[in-house]
Amino acid sequence: MASTDTAVDNNKDGAPAAEQPQDPHDLAGLEAGLDALDSVQADRAPLRGTLLRKVLPPVTAVALVLVVWQLLVWAQIVPDYKLPSPSAVWDEVTDAWLQGTLLDYIWTSVSRGLLGFLMALAIGTPLGLLVARVAFVRAAIGPILSGLQSLPSVAWVPPAVIWLGLNDSMMYAVILLGAVPSIANGLVAGIDQIPPLFLRAGRTLGATGLRGAWHIVMPGALPGYLAGLKQGWAFSWRSLMAAEIIASSPDLGVGLGQLLENGRNNASMPQVFLAIFLILLVGIAIDLLIFSPLERRVLRSRGLLVTR
Repeated sequence: MASTDTAVDNNKDGAPAAEQPQDPHDLAGLEAGLDALDSVQADRAPLRGTLLRKVLPPVTAVALVLVVWQLLVWAQIVPDYKLPSPSAVWDEVTDAWLQGTLLDYIWTSVSRGLLGFLMALAIGTPLGLLVARVAFVRAAIGPILSGLQSLPSVAWVPPAVIWLGLNDSMMYAVILLGAVPSIANGLVAGIDQIPPLFLRAGRTLGATGLRGAWHIVMPGALPGYLAGLKQGWAFSWRSLMAAEIIASSPDLGVGLGQLLENGRNNASMPQVFLAIFLILLVGIAIDLLIFSPLERRVLRSRGLLVTR
């Protein structure tokens, strides 16, 4: 008697069920599910949610600092000539605005800082490529770049003044010496993190020389390179402030660093606090307007930006 149990179910035509064609609707659903897993959520958050998540926390922190500051002034823990009140600093801001000098202070330093950073970018990028791709150059220059990056930028101000004099060239020289090593080392670190398979695949496809650097090396090193750019800007800004504080001349104008030094010479703590806040404000603005959007774009293009 034939057994009624079979290992493989057969249809009416005698063909195994495993060989039957899949339902196209099931395949479409499976593909849609995989695409949903691999895709990055690009929907923009509502404006209210963005304000609550990104604007409210820093505003709350600033308000808390102002409250604590004012409480310290009322408690008279520190004398007024050492810790001015927030209203005194605000009066300094108002006076500078009414005199038309507030924007001049900011623009004098920002224009120098951005131009010096662009010069450092033009020098540090090819230098980083050369150090990363040529073993002899890396062995010869790599340790020097690391040493220059750890050297305080203020150390370059006295020799720059002696070599170049009290002019803008001295300012740019100090910025370059402070920023170029950071940009070059950031690019080197990014290139070192590229999987060797990518480089071999690029050479196989004919991407060698400048073409390989543009299409393979630079895109692969972009996260590390961007981190080096952020650090390079930080060093540029610090170097410029150090140069403006130490070197003063009527031909140089009054930047934020010189404003800080003038406040110290005049024993005016409101002016000192004004300069400090403006220096901090410029640093935050550059990061929010330039580097943060670039970083989000890079992360989004690589599927690494998580939206919450």
